[in-house]
Amino acid sequence: MFTMTQQTMITNEQALNLTVVILTFNEERHIQRCLESLSGLAGRVVVVDSQSTDQTREIALKLGADVYRNPWINYAKQFNWALDNSDITTDWVMRLDADEIVTPKLAEQLRQQLSSTPNTTAGITINRQIHFMGKWIKHGAIYPIRQLRIWRNKQGRCENRWMDEHILVEGTIEHINADIADINLNNITWWINKHNHYATREAIDLLMGEINHAVDNKTTAMSVSARFKRWIKHSVYAHLPLGMRALLYFLYRYIFRFGFLDGWPGLVFHVLQGFWYRFLVDVKVYELRKLIAERGQSLAQVVKDEYDYDIS
Repeated sequence: MFTMTQQTMITNEQALNLTVVILTFNEERHIQRCLESLSGLAGRVVVVDSQSTDQTREIALKLGADVYRNPWINYAKQFNWALDNSDITTDWVMRLDADEIVTPKLAEQLRQQLSSTPNTTAGITINRQIHFMGKWIKHGAIYPIRQLRIWRNKQGRCENRWMDEHILVEGTIEHINADIADINLNNITWWINKHNHYATREAIDLLMGEINHAVDNKTTAMSVSARFKRWIKHSVYAHLPLGMRALLYFLYRYIFRFGFLDGWPGLVFHVLQGFWYRFLVDVKVYELRKLIAERGQSLAQVVKDEYDYDIS
């Protein structure tokens, strides 16, 4: 591990007592746009990079971020490493992805509300937009997605999961009704490859939950919406037949939650993200169960042999 730092360009006196943490890997297409959306807003930006081979680190440094490098294991471990090793001293911390931006409305709301937030408030949820193939996907139960993205320093941590990880806080959670926007500029092949890896991690996470009979004992530290979705996932969706549940989920989103109103990009998104991805997760769950039975091995050993992931 090594650290690269440069005197921040964020010298605006109105910058908030806020550190934004961004994890990166080959994000030269997005990182400038992301950092520019934070200009004059965040007192400090921390970028933790996992061995990018493009100009991500150089662009981030040029724009005033403090840049660290650390090998990737999974999102939770990388994010918690950032919290533990980047010497965050601001009152507030925010989680942002490199392909996301802070909208002007959110920036305005944060300037108005963050400094006057009650001391009892540990975390703040905001809305997340998803843009796909150039269109903001507004239907199919996709918007608004409330996510806990801002919390008081030392009072929040990323839960240790392989997929669907959330920031956990102890204390009151409030909501600011303004958005970050996820606008990824990569092509559809990149998106499919990314979700193929996501499907592996989610299949592992689901099977770990089955083996440990996991009903998360920390869900009270999540936002209400995240807690409800976690309950639906483990108490309802997980008990439906493999494959069939992916089809039912797609129909729910596309028909009953009006996903068809987003036109062609909406059709592509809901088919790929709402059906294909969920079906692929089920296929990988089935395959891992089969390998465990055939080899007489533990899930950890099969995952290590097949994917070189250490989940022990």
